[in-house]
Amino acid sequence: MIGSGGVVVEMKGIVKRFPGVVANDHVDLDLRSGEIHALLGENGAGKTTLMNILYGLYRADEGYIKVKGRQVALGSPKDAIALGIGMIHQHFTLIPPMTATENIMLGSKSEGVLTDPKRVEEAISRLCEKYGLRVDPKARIWQLSVGEQQRVEIIKALYVGANILILDEPTAVLTPQETDQLFTTLRQMKKEGKALVFISHKLDEVLAISDRITVLRKGRAISTVDTAETSKIELAKMMVGRDVVFRLSKATVQKGGEALKLEGVSALDDRGLQALKNVSLSMFEGEILGVAGVAGNGQQQLAQVLMGIRKPTAGRIFIRGREMTGYTPADLLELDVSYIPEDRIESGAILDLSVSDNLILKVYPAMTKGLFLDRSAVAKYADRLIKDFDVVTPSKDSLAKTLSGGNIQRLILARELSLEPGIVVASQPTRGLDVGATEYIRRKLLVERERGSAILLISEDLEEIMSLSDRIAVLYEGRIMGIVPTEKAKIEEIGLMMAGTSVRPDEEAG
Repeated sequence: MIGSGGVVVEMKGIVKRFPGVVANDHVDLDLRSGEIHALLGENGAGKTTLMNILYGLYRADEGYIKVKGRQVALGSPKDAIALGIGMIHQHFTLIPPMTATENIMLGSKSEGVLTDPKRVEEAISRLCEKYGLRVDPKARIWQLSVGEQQRVEIIKALYVGANILILDEPTAVLTPQETDQLFTTLRQMKKEGKALVFISHKLDEVLAISDRITVLRKGRAISTVDTAETSKIELAKMMVGRDVVFRLSKATVQKGGEALKLEGVSALDDRGLQALKNVSLSMFEGEILGVAGVAGNGQQQLAQVLMGIRKPTAGRIFIRGREMTGYTPADLLELDVSYIPEDRIESGAILDLSVSDNLILKVYPAMTKGLFLDRSAVAKYADRLIKDFDVVTPSKDSLAKTLSGGNIQRLILARELSLEPGIVVASQPTRGLDVGATEYIRRKLLVERERGSAILLISEDLEEIMSLSDRIAVLYEGRIMGIVPTEKAKIEEIGLMMAGTSVRPDEEAG
């Protein structure tokens, strides 16, 4: 392999069991210096568990690990860090009120209370310059964007001398521009001989950044391949065990009446700043209206206003011709509206409730006998939805928090779509999901469209917007830059509108 050196980590026969599941089943993996090794697999395939073992967060039940030829016992992250192993977790471990420098100092055992912060800041600045990581050492974490916070985590690992760096789903919350910048940094690290593990389920990114790829499926290592010798289709098949369709066929559907309408709607964000500015749009039965835009341009606030979670400061909202401005989420239960929220963990499911209890949240009154739940009816209802929506769970009585991200999303879909809603607000429905779960969810949305539902699809995945939508609205800084029929839409024009250029300001479909 050009640019790669000798083996620096060997994991052999790794087994890790949790109650009801074997997360890693006799997995072999080796990492080489000067390479980016992608760990690819569906949600719940065992990728993060395997790397948590290498980082000392979990102990393997079977198998062994060698680092630079020496067998090691990793009892904690402290042991891993001492061996030059660092890990950037998907959910950052930073302290928001503290500065970037203070967070980095906390992560270093060599820094004490008498350490000169200025000296540390200078060292951080040198690392930033060397790896192209733009971070203000004096800035407090809460003041930084998600991409900047990730850079602090990377610098924290580099500062303590990590030469083996694990990145768990590092692009899940980044904009395309931040992803490009991260890849430049990773390639620089690779040139210096560091061994990098890139955990992901995004096939295009894995093919763009890695030298070798190991595919996990249901806890087992299916294959390790050279990136140059494989393809997106082959990798997808290894991940899910079947052929995957990347572009779904969309049936012709007769558009029905106006289901939802916004007239001049404005709203503030949590900081009191203008998030939506005079937004007007209509949505019709039997169509998917896609909302495209770079993250942070008002998409979240648009969904919240539509679901009655956030009150508009101006404008009017109509559902099937009836003005509903200022309605509450409870009102929507009677209006045939379903919601697939952006944050499935915080807003979509109650993780400490069982799968079955999450599934009946919207039909709770129908599941009671007097003052008590009819557990027989609940079990029957849950079993049907688990089967219909292919929710992989040890049991309907398992806690929702034991499910993978993809299966939590299927649980939410089962609860929301089983009610055959007339209106669906789907916000980032496939974000963070693997190729198999993404294909499944997209199919379900198309089925709802064919059934006659009006669907608002908010997504930062432009390919998803282009393939599923009938019309595309582009949001930029809280304003609608244009609404175009998908068959007339050009990627270049959509991209310009996403950057703030109104290409077709007068084009309104419907």
